Amino acid sequence: MVTADEVTSIRQLIAENPGASRRRLSEKLCELWQWKQANGALCDMVCRGLLLMLHRAGEIVLPPIRFKTLNPFVRRATPAPMLIDTTPISGALKELRPIVLQQVRRTGDEPLFNSLMEQHHYLKYEQPVGEHLKYLAWAQGRPIACLAWSSAPRHLGSRDRYIGWSAEARRRNIRFIAYNTRFLILPWVAVAHLASHLLGRMAAVLSDDWQQMYRHPIYFVETFIDPGRFRGTCYRAANWQRLGLTTGRGKNDQTNRPNRPIKEVLGLPLTPRFREYLSQI
Repeated sequence: MVTADEVTSIRQLIAENPGASRRRLSEKLCELWQWKQANGALCDMVCRGLLLMLHRAGEIVLPPIRFKTLNPFVRRATPAPMLIDTTPISGALKELRPIVLQQVRRTGDEPLFNSLMEQHHYLKYEQPVGEHLKYLAWAQGRPIACLAWSSAPRHLGSRDRYIGWSAEARRRNIRFIAYNTRFLILPWVAVAHLASHLLGRMAAVLSDDWQQMYRHPIYFVETFIDPGRFRGTCYRAANWQRLGLTTGRGKNDQTNRPNRPIKEVLGLPLTPRFREYLSQI
């Protein structure tokens, strides 16, 4: 959620720049809040989305749209099914090894990842926005699991209280947190302890892979668990901690009333000094 003080700051920015376009206002707000990517580029698209959400909610009034551009995600095709070996895999974890984790974002195997998520995850495939990585786990020459990681939600009360950072530190350092948006063990794979094993492996490689792709590390990871569907046993076995519950209102809520299932928030520090690093201004 956006605080009242932040809304007031945005209104003042708009009033002080009466001739500015929506894009220019977004750039100015990014500069005011020091909302930048690791490479120094402004987080313009995310900021424009925030301004549009507040405009539609009646909290601010943006100037008229001057130019219209096509959204490339509107026409994105659903990932096509791929023919792969679905022979059941079972047995002990040690019999499945070696297991290889492959980061497939911007590689030739990314369509396979997208297809498996679309065909076998109950939430289907969703095209991430912002920084994100995608992983395939392989064993015996076959894919056995998929994991997706994206930029973290800007506001998450239980996580923010757990970290103990200020609003300014959160604005500057939210990029150092990654959100596990999807985790899929393929339905023909039945191997005990595989899920927690993969989460443990991810904790060891995610930060370095993020550094390689986006030029900054990850200090903390988080995810949501729907308690009506899952117990989150594999996360707990991999040392993830329960941070609290969501409000059930979603990131664009303006009513302060629950409008979706309340979920558990789980988190895992990737370094013992995560609070120190995330609280820096």
